Amino acid sequence: MIMFMNQYPIFGLLALLSLNCNSQKAKYTHNHDGTSHVHETTLETNNYFGEYTLNRETYGTKTVVKIKGNQRIMTTNALPDHETGDFPNQGNPNAISSQNKTYAFPLYPKYIGKAKWVREPGVALNGVKFEPGTAEVVICDTGENYRVEALQDVIDLGLDFNHAHVQPTGAYHYHGTPTSVIENFDSGEDLVHIGFAHDGFPMYYSKSGKYKSSYKAVSGSREGEDCTYENPTQRMQISVEGHHDGTFTSDFEYVEGYGDLDECNGITVDGHYMYLVTREFPYVSRCLMGEYKEERRPQYRSMNMDNRARRGRRYTPSFSELLEKMDKDNDKRISKNEAQGPLHDFFDRVDANKDGYLTEEEVKNALQHRNQRSARRG
Repeated sequence: MIMFMNQYPIFGLLALLSLNCNSQKAKYTHNHDGTSHVHETTLETNNYFGEYTLNRETYGTKTVVKIKGNQRIMTTNALPDHETGDFPNQGNPNAISSQNKTYAFPLYPKYIGKAKWVREPGVALNGVKFEPGTAEVVICDTGENYRVEALQDVIDLGLDFNHAHVQPTGAYHYHGTPTSVIENFDSGEDLVHIGFAHDGFPMYYSKSGKYKSSYKAVSGSREGEDCTYENPTQRMQISVEGHHDGTFTSDFEYVEGYGDLDECNGITVDGHYMYLVTREFPYVSRCLMGEYKEERRPQYRSMNMDNRARRGRRYTPSFSELLEKMDKDNDKRISKNEAQGPLHDFFDRVDANKDGYLTEEEVKNALQHRNQRSARRG
């Protein structure tokens, strides 16, 4: 408890004041400082900055957190400690299965202040990961590609009431506000501690929604004709024309100062930096502001991409996807040193104004020229 209060004194005090205040009746087994004991609630021991063990026999949850040196080590089978929707379902063909995961979070996170994109920003206190983006892409014959958001009404991705679904590996994961996690770890305060980001900073949810995202819908209309989404069971014609309504990741843009939160949905409260999971885009942070070296993790390719590949059609990533992969300095451009693969090989040809950087317009023009050549070849 001393370590927790030194690192986050305000939250440590709140944890002490809120002990024994929970009225929920779920049974959890916790281990603090080597002493095991069973609680009828999740909130009687809500200091999740220290060591703890979370076992939920009903759901098979087994998560253990230990403090070792300067790291918080979480060992988990990644099974949620709450009810879920039915899986498989029509939009998600995968069944939940136990995982074997070990995560190491810095005990004393270091704020850098430079946003770094990550596929998996953090893990909930119960051991289930957050992964807000998707691999699903709508592809237009006119060259445009749109990354599909998980929380939208056009394509059914089988999300349950926790804004979560299951990957082909059986890993259950959250794309948005984890409803049941918020309920289970609610201490009665507005800010609910729900997880840790991989850079070590805590993740919270504000029940009042007082901290607003700084992302807004892009003005204007989308372009693209003869657009389709495919997976192994269906092929859908998708109309992308119209205003940016939140169906695709590119429908949003970050505007500094538009809301309370920074580009990574983070904010400093009482002198301590944290990430907020919000009901609005980006829902869960898509980047981290702290020092963190991302491990190489399995790439869950879109069923859309796989189907196109099997049919011999070329998948072309959107400019936003290229930025996510290559834009190391986050300046929304791609330099020759950052460019990879064919984009590096043909960099000078694509760089129309010869300034040493590729912009969205230059990449889009190059793709249009390529498509026109392909069409002429039949």
